Amino acid sequence: MDDSGILKKNKTAIIEEMENLFQEVKISYPRLQNNDSGKFKNQDLEALLEVSKTINSSLVLDDILRRVMKRAVTLLRAERGFLMLLDEQGELQFKTAHNISKESLNQEDFRISMSISNRVAKSGESIYTSDALHDERFSKQKSILELNLKSIMCVPLKSKEKIIGILYLDNSSKNNVFLQSDLYLFELFAGQAAIAIENAKLYENLLALKIYNENVVSHTPIGLVVVDNNLHITITNQASKEIFRKAGWKEGSADLSLNHVSLLDLIPAEERNKWKKICYQVLYTTQPYKEAKSFHKFEEKEMVLSIKISPLENVNNRVMGLILAIEDITDKVLLEKRLIQSEKLVATGEMAASIGHELNNYLTIILNNAELLPLHLNKGNLDKASANSKAILESVETMKRFTDGLMDFSKLETRVEKYDLRNLIEDLLFSLRPQKMYSGIKFKTDFDPELPILELDVGQIQQVFLNLFNNASDAIRAKPEVKGEIRISCSYNSEEGKVWVKVEDNGTGISKKNLSRIFEPHFTTKKEGYGLGLATCEKIIKNHQGEIKAESQSGKGAAFLVCFPVTSP
Repeated sequence: MDDSGILKKNKTAIIEEMENLFQEVKISYPRLQNNDSGKFKNQDLEALLEVSKTINSSLVLDDILRRVMKRAVTLLRAERGFLMLLDEQGELQFKTAHNISKESLNQEDFRISMSISNRVAKSGESIYTSDALHDERFSKQKSILELNLKSIMCVPLKSKEKIIGILYLDNSSKNNVFLQSDLYLFELFAGQAAIAIENAKLYENLLALKIYNENVVSHTPIGLVVVDNNLHITITNQASKEIFRKAGWKEGSADLSLNHVSLLDLIPAEERNKWKKICYQVLYTTQPYKEAKSFHKFEEKEMVLSIKISPLENVNNRVMGLILAIEDITDKVLLEKRLIQSEKLVATGEMAASIGHELNNYLTIILNNAELLPLHLNKGNLDKASANSKAILESVETMKRFTDGLMDFSKLETRVEKYDLRNLIEDLLFSLRPQKMYSGIKFKTDFDPELPILELDVGQIQQVFLNLFNNASDAIRAKPEVKGEIRISCSYNSEEGKVWVKVEDNGTGISKKNLSRIFEPHFTTKKEGYGLGLATCEKIIKNHQGEIKAESQSGKGAAFLVCFPVTSP
């Protein structure tokens, strides 16, 4: 139920309360019901009920104040009336005034006894007099004498025992003097008026809060989506619509309100089961979900999203839907990758300088001995020539041990952590697609929605797939007439407790005689290769208790299958 609905319900309750009050007053004051000398008759109570319905028919504060004042003057046949409300400092402030004999009011009309008003506002007790000029409480007050006031009534406006202001009526005519019964009626009226005023204030506050919240939500750079328990969208902001438009989840979605559209209709078919599972998991467990990176590709454009899903609870702590916070972090991820790449280049340069310095020491020894060797041979100094040869051989042997140590992949240290294999592969593909060596090559992915979380050394496994993708790219570029395509599929076999990843390409393929040797250290068919890439990949996968194998026919592309065991949670 919205704000206006709540207040309309309150107004209905007020009118019912007035009808009950009407009956109670008739019982409580039987002597006044048909008292010709008084004014508190059945028709007065009926008029009071109608007045209450009228003043409670609006939720606009200024409108309520005008209605209250006009109805009070009309109901009690007063000549003038004023309504004042207490401000935040507790001071009375004029809000509206009415003079039954004038269409417009001047400064003179606002002259009332502030001492009466302040006394009522502070004490919460009504003040009444039927002959102010001869009433010793008021007869000496200047405003009463100058305006020749005869009868006065001033009552507090109370809401739940809290005084919010006062209502003031007066007459200067002897023919329309207020009676005690009028005060009773006026107090009843003021009680209902105070409730109407408080409701209007509440509505104003709720409306202001609603506008404020809408402004915050609509202008936040993070996409916000609220869905009900059936995953139908109830609220979206502009940022979320822009994200939907960029991702291409629904054509023209930025121009739609999206209200009552199913969230699943906006998500690509291949991801729908995953989203459905996550959303219902949050609904049933009430545990928030967070995915730091979610990759989405539409045509040639790719986005990286940060997604957070939280349960939306009502006042009774019952889940009534979900709040999705979606942020486009594509630029941020690209910046991080450039920074990491720069750091790697710096580290590579430092490592190269260190290796170069070490090798240069050995080369200096070799060069010096190589220069001396022919001189000693020409002079017949065979002992010295032999020493030169021995020094050269020893330096070469030392260099070989040094380089073997650099290329030794048998001592790879594996540091595993629980990680989403899909995110790992998508993260890697995101950084590879813009590179020149993958220009014109299309990546196609197919991920099993039931893929479990694995224990992986993220850096090493990325190294494995990077090597496989680079080899696939080289094989594809060796067949320039072919439209390059690399297909990555991930499947989960729950019975075996294994995850299989297949990387296929449509490149030149691997010959039968080479297929059996591709995982051997130092075996390579590339002119500039070292033969360590696939050997390192095999070692990494074995360190993860997995396996890697290859399938290929020469000229028809190649496929590498990588298997990971699923550890028990």
